[in-house]
Amino acid sequence: MKKWFAVIGDPIAHSKSPNMHNMWFEAMNIDATYIPIHVKPEQLEQSITSLKTLGASGWNITIPHKQAIIPFLDELDELAEKMGAVNTVVRLPDGKLKGYNTDGPGFVHSLEEKVGKDHKAKKVLLIGAGGAARGIAFALQQFGYNDLTITNRTTQKAEAIISEIGSGQAVSLQEAEQHLNQYGIIIQCTSAGLAQSEFSLPLSLDKLQEGAIVADIVYNPLMTPFLVEAQKNKAIVVNGLGMFVHQGAIAFHHWLGQYPDTNGMTKKLTAELELSTC
Repeated sequence: MKKWFAVIGDPIAHSKSPNMHNMWFEAMNIDATYIPIHVKPEQLEQSITSLKTLGASGWNITIPHKQAIIPFLDELDELAEKMGAVNTVVRLPDGKLKGYNTDGPGFVHSLEEKVGKDHKAKKVLLIGAGGAARGIAFALQQFGYNDLTITNRTTQKAEAIISEIGSGQAVSLQEAEQHLNQYGIIIQCTSAGLAQSEFSLPLSLDKLQEGAIVADIVYNPLMTPFLVEAQKNKAIVVNGLGMFVHQGAIAFHHWLGQYPDTNGMTKKLTAELELSTC
């Protein structure tokens, strides 16, 4: 019987997840389909019920539902429970819903694919304190990046994540900006920079150290204003597409027990996104 999967979020029109997963299904001869569903926050509970009733085998969750969905799930993977955020739901054989977080591991895989694994001693600055930032913070710690600072418009949210992972520090945006030259890796973890959004830099990059690694989790556009500004300041930039592909591949594996081709997919989606901006 044909399986079906989805991605839910608000907004959702920008998502490349349906395109990616449907290409993987076709390439691997899997009888399945994947669709986008626009779910506003007040519709979340009803939408989860509908997904179960209509027989979805699993789905991805994007902004702003990664934390809000947890009360509606039956089980959490250990890492997702620690992170307090879920981006992948698997419908188990008994009908129960189990939540995973593939964002964090997906980000680290993409980072190390681009710059290698020899940067774990560098000071890391994480900008943002939402669900994606939480997942990345825990994954960075898991993979050995232990010198972590989190900055956020609301410092208390950054402090909460630091408290949960048990190491690092939280600072204001102003303080992070003032001491930016101390950080060798800077990761922009907010939704700012999406193709359809108005964007202003979360902080000035004037004090960015030359050769710093600057990453953005947004992948559409490939070069966000944040990355464009970082590149002007002679940084090594990492766009969000690698994270997107790797987190999707890990979710795919949770659903179907197979691991798809990530290198080929990154090349295909890069070409599509570059074409769409021409």
